[in-house]
Amino acid sequence: MVKSKEISPARLAAFRILLQVETGAFSSVLLAAEEPRLKPADRALCHELVLGVLRWQLFLDKIVEDFSRRRIESLDQGVRIALRLGLYQLRFLTRIPNSAAVNESVSLVRAARLSSATAFVNAVLRRAVREREYDPSAEVSDPLEKLAVQTSHPLWLIEHWVESFGIEETEAFARSNNTLPPTAFRVVHKRANEGEVLAQLREAGATVEASQIVAGAWRVSGATAVVRELASAGSIYLQDEASQLVAHAMEIRRGESVLDACAAPGGKTTLMADLAEDRAFIVAGDRSAQRMATIMATMRLQELNSITPVLLDATEQLPFRDESFDRVLVDAPCSGTGTLRANPEIRWRLEKGDFAKFAEQQKRIVKRAVEVLKPGGRLVYSTCSVELEENEGVIKDLNLKLIRKLRTWPHREGSDGFFISILEK
Repeated sequence: MVKSKEISPARLAAFRILLQVETGAFSSVLLAAEEPRLKPADRALCHELVLGVLRWQLFLDKIVEDFSRRRIESLDQGVRIALRLGLYQLRFLTRIPNSAAVNESVSLVRAARLSSATAFVNAVLRRAVREREYDPSAEVSDPLEKLAVQTSHPLWLIEHWVESFGIEETEAFARSNNTLPPTAFRVVHKRANEGEVLAQLREAGATVEASQIVAGAWRVSGATAVVRELASAGSIYLQDEASQLVAHAMEIRRGESVLDACAAPGGKTTLMADLAEDRAFIVAGDRSAQRMATIMATMRLQELNSITPVLLDATEQLPFRDESFDRVLVDAPCSGTGTLRANPEIRWRLEKGDFAKFAEQQKRIVKRAVEVLKPGGRLVYSTCSVELEENEGVIKDLNLKLIRKLRTWPHREGSDGFFISILEK
């Protein structure tokens, strides 16, 4: 455990979180767990440091390699992270004094019992102070490799997107992945009055604006404490606009039977129930008991009574009669490339064959979903991936009528990147 009284709580927490992310943990989970232990100012800085370092990891690593003449893989894990933290502050956070960025990174290395590397870390960061405008992509001749460094994405991923969408779309998308996503929410109508909630937020100093892509969704900035209080009370639910759009695409009518085959963590399930005013029969399916517990907790908080949770594996034969549901939602497990703004570590974990693997799983789930869908019923297939293999490639051979297909992009709509297809049996 890394401990030191010389280091600010925000930097120390960020260092610990980044160590765990390198071994497979998710930053969003770790940041949420750390929040209660930090003061508001430290909490904000910790979030900025963790997500910023993960977004700009390749860019930062190239600077380290050029300044030190050492491969980033050759450095101890703690040294790598301390350097990334220091460099991120020097290059991207103008309000942080150079001395704080350098000295606390050196202290992090010392606190991690890597004292032999303190002189090395100090030297690299001091050079970064002197050469603040250094561009690690300047001498890269290949245009796609240059874009990969400039936007801090793996080269193979940039190449894949260019092949799928072209260079202009890829560049716009990649650059948007390094921006902060807006905070979006919906009012839980079972628990609160929308007008009163919006008035409360505005009175607290928040800026609130209606979504441009889905009714009932709002973006908010400011009044963070009030937003948290409303969410904790169940009056609002924090949810990306495109995610909300999926639930709206179901167009559930009162009295219909609905299956959400991959329901966790429950945002779309509970929105469907709220939209139907708790007058539809909704089955929330998931194979994880822990994730199902999250759904049930949200149901209780939002006082929704029309949802029946069922543990199931959506890739296997479902525990329902064939043709028993009016509507089925398959919001399938996917690569998550549409959520890289909020989950930047995904870009470093994906491998070239992963899209095909996800697509095979998605096809199995859709096959089972079609079996339990009534003739004339609606299937909505969605992912938070932008990949053609996981989207058009999954639905192209289905014996269903395509009613509508939607795509959202961070650089276009400002929401997560989602694929939504509405099909009829």
